[in-house]
Amino acid sequence: MSTDVLPETQNPQQRSDQDSSSGRWWRGTLLAIAVVAVVASAAVLIPGAGSLRQIGPELTHTITRGDLIVTVTEQGILESADNTEIKCKVRGQNTIIWVIESGSVVKPGDELVRLDTLVIEDAIAERTKYAYWTKSGAERARADVARAELAIPEYMEGRYRSQLMTLEKDLTIARSNLLTAQNMLAHAEKMAERGYVSGLEVDEKTFAVTQAELNVEVKKTQIDVLERFTKAMELETLNGNLNAARARYAAEAERNQQDAARRDLAIEEFEYCVMKAERNGLVIYPTAEKWKRAPEIEEGATVHRDQILLLMPDLSRMQVKVGIHESMIDRIKPGLAARITLPDKTLDGEVSSVASVTRPAGWWTGNVVKYDTIIELPSVEGLKPGMSAEVEVVMDRYADVLTIPVAAVVETAQRDFCWVKTAEGAKRRALQLGDTNDTFIVIKAGLKEGDEVVLDPMASITEAQTLVLKPLDKAKSREPINVEADRVD
Repeated sequence: MSTDVLPETQNPQQRSDQDSSSGRWWRGTLLAIAVVAVVASAAVLIPGAGSLRQIGPELTHTITRGDLIVTVTEQGILESADNTEIKCKVRGQNTIIWVIESGSVVKPGDELVRLDTLVIEDAIAERTKYAYWTKSGAERARADVARAELAIPEYMEGRYRSQLMTLEKDLTIARSNLLTAQNMLAHAEKMAERGYVSGLEVDEKTFAVTQAELNVEVKKTQIDVLERFTKAMELETLNGNLNAARARYAAEAERNQQDAARRDLAIEEFEYCVMKAERNGLVIYPTAEKWKRAPEIEEGATVHRDQILLLMPDLSRMQVKVGIHESMIDRIKPGLAARITLPDKTLDGEVSSVASVTRPAGWWTGNVVKYDTIIELPSVEGLKPGMSAEVEVVMDRYADVLTIPVAAVVETAQRDFCWVKTAEGAKRRALQLGDTNDTFIVIKAGLKEGDEVVLDPMASITEAQTLVLKPLDKAKSREPINVEADRVD
């Protein structure tokens, strides 16, 4: 880079300031920028203010060939790619009464977290009472089922057979009585034919036969009703009682099982109120979300089931999570190389994954939309979660190309321009530009190697100021690039 110093017209106060700081060229540059800003405002607000005068000094840069690396840099925090999560296993809201300090190294069996057990102890006592209560109800229902099951054979083999035998006995007696009555009637009729008995006695014997026949029919009917209806009705009643008893028993047994399960779960959760380490390692607190103002894991904090309380990271598998702005995310792919700068060392890594959806944006991110990108690190001793890291992802590399400083390019409504220093003064040159790393831009056409371009032309070239201030609706069509003058060797 070369620097040409041209005379600069200043007011007396400015000249005295410059004389007092002639050894510090950058102050003059800042002053020139300030003047341009004032004049630019005047050009917009005051008619005729576009005729600006050239100011200096001019800073120039010689166009050369070289390599250009296009990167994006973001800040991130080291974390482990494989964390053993210590979660709360107790239902409901629970209060932490003690927690191990973050960063502690533990051994298997060491206590990590203790939760308040008062609520669980009350739950154990309450559920134990209900478990015994419903167990007694289930036992009574089970006894009712057993009685209902015995009632069916008791009826079929006992009461039914007894009733049937009684009716059959009565039927036999009735038939015997009928036969006796018939014999006595026959005897009376013979005796009446001989005149030994009166007709009234024969009538009496006839009535006795009729009565005996009716008794026989009654007994037959009773037996038929017993076998066809009474037996079926009694069996239906007994089977219904059995089914009802079984249903009550199932309900009582289920209730008892649920109460016992709740009691056992409360007892199990009581054991979970003290969490212990299962292996050796480092213990850290999980990172709080950016929108939360207070840490989640501390004594007195309220936690819920399945909430991550602690992490035990695998220090041999470390990574960095960074947020890539939405304007650059399309260029970030897995496998891209990355340079990770830590407080005490620099490492080479690569992009392992890129989120397909953006992370939540809000006041805590300045409403900036970013995508989580994971940078995988090599296994190196001394890496710990929470270390700050600056990640530079290499998006592209260009070898042996012409480049121009960003400060030498003026973007206008017509196209991109620069001003090349010649013997006749600074001449405007239209540019066709390529990729950029925010410091240098790849030149596709418009310049050649060895050209000397003016840096910050807005500060010293009237034409540059006029082009920038020219309204868009008055801008001319894009000028074609002069092939001869702008040829790239």
